[in-house]
Amino acid sequence: MNAVVSYFKSLTLVELARGLQLTGRRMFDRKITIQYPEEKTPQSSRFRGLHALRRYANGEERCIACKLCEAVCPALAITIESAPRDDGTRRTTRYDIDLTKCIFCGFCEESCPVDSIVETRHFEYHGEQRGDLLMTKAKLLAHGDRMEAQIAADRAAEAKFR
Repeated sequence: MNAVVSYFKSLTLVELARGLQLTGRRMFDRKITIQYPEEKTPQSSRFRGLHALRRYANGEERCIACKLCEAVCPALAITIESAPRDDGTRRTTRYDIDLTKCIFCGFCEESCPVDSIVETRHFEYHGEQRGDLLMTKAKLLAHGDRMEAQIAADRAAEAKFR
C-alpha cells in the first residue's frame, strides 16, 4: 500500500507543491542576507588575517631575529635571515611569509617575545600570481604601518579580557 501512495504522490507532484508553498510563505519575509562589498559583518578583535610587522614608536622595527616564529610555524611558511648590527644587536635582513603555505594558526604571533609579528584583521587580499602572495619584509612593515592604529586598539581591547 505504501508503494501505491508514494507512486500517487510522485505522479501528482505533491513534493513540488509543498516546496512552492514554503517558498511563497517565505518570499515576503525580512531578508537577512548581507550585501558583502557594501555591508561588512562585525569582526572579533581576535580575528587572524594578513600578517604585519610592527615598529616601535621611534620607527625602529621590533623584530630581534630570534627566529622563534620560524621554528614554531607548523607549515614552514616563514623564512628569516639575520645579521648583527654595528651596536651588537641582531636584526633581520630577510623576513618572508609565504601565504600559500600559511594556515593562519597564530603560533608566530604567540611565540614572538617583542610582539613584532601580528595577524591583523585585514582579510581582503588576493594574488594573481604565486609571487604576489609572498610577503617580504618591506611589504610586512608597510602593512604594519598602515594597520598600527587598529592593531593598538585590538591590543587594548584584548587587555580588558585578561
